[in-house]
Amino acid sequence: MNTVRAVLFGAGQRGMHSYATYALEHPEELQFVGICEPNDKIRENFRLLHGIAPEMSFETWEHFFDRGYDAGVDAVFICTQDDMHFEPAVKALELGYHVQLEKPMSNSPDKCFVLGEIAKQHKKVFTICHVLRYTDFFGTIKGLLDEGKIGQLISIQHNENVAYWHQAHSYVRGNWRNSEMSSPMILAKSSHDLDILLWLAGSDCTKLSSFGGLTHFKAENAPPGATKRCLDGCAVADTCPYFAPKIYIDWKDSWQGSVLRAVVCREDSDEAVMKALETGPYGRCVYHCDNNVVDHQVVNMEFANEVTASFTMCAFTKNESRTLKLMGTKGELRANMEKNEIELSWFGVNETETIVIDAAAKGHGGGDHGIVRDFVRQIREGSQQQSLTAAHNSVQSHLMAFAAEQSRLTNSVVIMEDYREKLRSETVRQPV
Repeated sequence: MNTVRAVLFGAGQRGMHSYATYALEHPEELQFVGICEPNDKIRENFRLLHGIAPEMSFETWEHFFDRGYDAGVDAVFICTQDDMHFEPAVKALELGYHVQLEKPMSNSPDKCFVLGEIAKQHKKVFTICHVLRYTDFFGTIKGLLDEGKIGQLISIQHNENVAYWHQAHSYVRGNWRNSEMSSPMILAKSSHDLDILLWLAGSDCTKLSSFGGLTHFKAENAPPGATKRCLDGCAVADTCPYFAPKIYIDWKDSWQGSVLRAVVCREDSDEAVMKALETGPYGRCVYHCDNNVVDHQVVNMEFANEVTASFTMCAFTKNESRTLKLMGTKGELRANMEKNEIELSWFGVNETETIVIDAAAKGHGGGDHGIVRDFVRQIREGSQQQSLTAAHNSVQSHLMAFAAEQSRLTNSVVIMEDYREKLRSETVRQPV
């Protein structure tokens, strides 16, 4: 089988480190032959790392498409910012490329709906990066449900424990801090989780409601003596868990610290990082940022097969993890993704079964490389089988996220069929 030749749009954390590294480990399957990235230094680093010809290095994805269809390219990986997903995805499909698109499909519900419709018209592989479906952890849970290990599924409780440091980095100081600049947090962070709930429930979501808000990370909660920037002589530096050097300097030897430092500064030295914190966004006090996304939110859902689910996303946890409890007619299943453990217990039986998942897999529990592997496999084999996260299927979980945000803002229950029909009628009247 031929090696898949791809072009990367956007060499940020997800594009460069989560997906493109698969090509370095499996060059016989995937090769990046082009890069579109506005940052000159990052673009050149990626070009050299992957051995890309100079003429295939572009500042923007438009420059690549201006050349027309390139027979030497099979696929594009679109890993640009949230509001830059729709146009390149549509253009790539029109030109005849396979597409792997980072979630969210768009930060606009009508554009997500349109992408789902477009996906039905093209015979190319079009996958959305809901990577959790490709993890051994969630794949095992889904398999146990399908086997009927706990009987008929009745209800799911799912927690996304964001972790205080992750919230501060990505959703207070970082690129996803403001819904006008990116997406609501329920879409940017938790579309993964709504997608997993949809998959585990095994049925369409019929209605939902949501509550939550931005409670803590705002100016009135700044402790006395806190300065606008961490390095401006902050009086609470020793006690504040969000003091920037604690996260980006003291944690440099941990996996969290190394990943976060790479976002703050491309030069991996304490001196360079400290300089970036002096003037850059990641050195701001978490109580004095331009953030507006929630720091906690709950979503309640009902599915067509009468399964109910509750989802809680909260910033105020020590560790980053996902924990679940699934309740069936014969027993229950508890799972902790951080510990990679799944525990089964049954009614009337004084025993439990614990399944331990291989903890060696990195990057969303192995999902980052898992989705690339499946995307590449489908292209190489010419498979007609839809991927787990084919675009026309992923639309529903995206619309659930938008509907949840609508519910939160309007204090209402959203009927999903009515919500979809409204989008359908609006896009017919005024195409996106």
